[in-house]
Amino acid sequence: MNPLRGQNNVQGACDVGALPDVYSGYQKVVDPAARKKFELAWSRPMPETPGLTLTEMIDAIHEGKIRALYIMGENPVISDPDSTHVREALAKLDFLAVQDIFPSDTAEYAHVILPAASFAEKDGTYTNTERRVQKIRKAVPSPGEAKPDYEIICGIAQLMGYPMDYQAAHEIMEEIAILTPSYGGILHHRLDANFGLQWPCFGMDHPGTPYLHRKKFTRGMGAFIPVEFIPPAEPTDSEYPFILTTGRSYFHYHTGTMCRRTATLEREEPECMVEINPADAERLEIRANDLVRVTSRRGCLEVKARVTNTVPEGIIFIPFHFREAAVNLLTINAVDPNAKIPEFKVCAAAVEPVRRRPGARQAPRIGYYEGMRIGLDLYIPPEEMQRREK
Repeated sequence: MNPLRGQNNVQGACDVGALPDVYSGYQKVVDPAARKKFELAWSRPMPETPGLTLTEMIDAIHEGKIRALYIMGENPVISDPDSTHVREALAKLDFLAVQDIFPSDTAEYAHVILPAASFAEKDGTYTNTERRVQKIRKAVPSPGEAKPDYEIICGIAQLMGYPMDYQAAHEIMEEIAILTPSYGGILHHRLDANFGLQWPCFGMDHPGTPYLHRKKFTRGMGAFIPVEFIPPAEPTDSEYPFILTTGRSYFHYHTGTMCRRTATLEREEPECMVEINPADAERLEIRANDLVRVTSRRGCLEVKARVTNTVPEGIIFIPFHFREAAVNLLTINAVDPNAKIPEFKVCAAAVEPVRRRPGARQAPRIGYYEGMRIGLDLYIPPEEMQRREK
């Protein structure tokens, strides 16, 4: 009903069509009437089939079906499953453009980096999880050559022969209102006088919709759809007896490209930890803050242990904010067959304590893949682990 979204303005991005199968307002790409409307508005033919999800794009690069990629505000090298698979894909591209407000691990593979303005350096709107559209106003100038995203996109479109020439953010909002029934009455000047409007807002005299399902569902009666349980793609076994699950910590956000530049948040949680149940820790002779090795079929990390009842027996948890201990090097790239969402929450893993001789100098933990330094200090590829064990 009201999903708590994982990133700022992801609700607004989805509302205006940043999904592979819909236009703005969730108008389906496969709907001929919706497609015709956007073709007339944009003077270009529209595809009849949905596009690809990000995970599918990475696979398509490996298959040679995609040769160029344009990434805005995303860091898939850290956030996507099976990071080695992602890195190999980005390295194969003929051309990669990355548009962001800070450098990222993904930007290391870019042929062109386009500096974007942050939220405080531009005008526009954000939509929150209760469908409330709120206006933001430019508070400070952008540094250097950074520009608002729409100005960068307009410039590229014009160079490629398409006459896209918005003069200000409010003009974009007007086009959204014209083409999107649920946003039909949401314009910048209406957002000045209140705390925002909640869609659906069908016209200039519409007050917005505080309760979306107050008397009935928007589709009428509720639909109940039974589903069959599908087991994880990678179950545990004797070699990998733990379920590794990933997620966020309290003090950090996503891949850390913003929050880990803040000294206050770094002070609260400066390094990655693996959470393990006390019973599992006792059985493996692991104490709090011991260095442990977490291994999956895709790689290995060394991180400190946090012994806690937060996780049940047989499960370990590692946050994905830390590039120096990038847990997605271990996760599997299997996806849900319908939603196409990666299986971040379940993969098989093994845990063992790292015993060091008293006084022994610890070798620098630098990650390499096929001779290429990948800049993840705590990552040890499987072949390196085998060499060390020999």
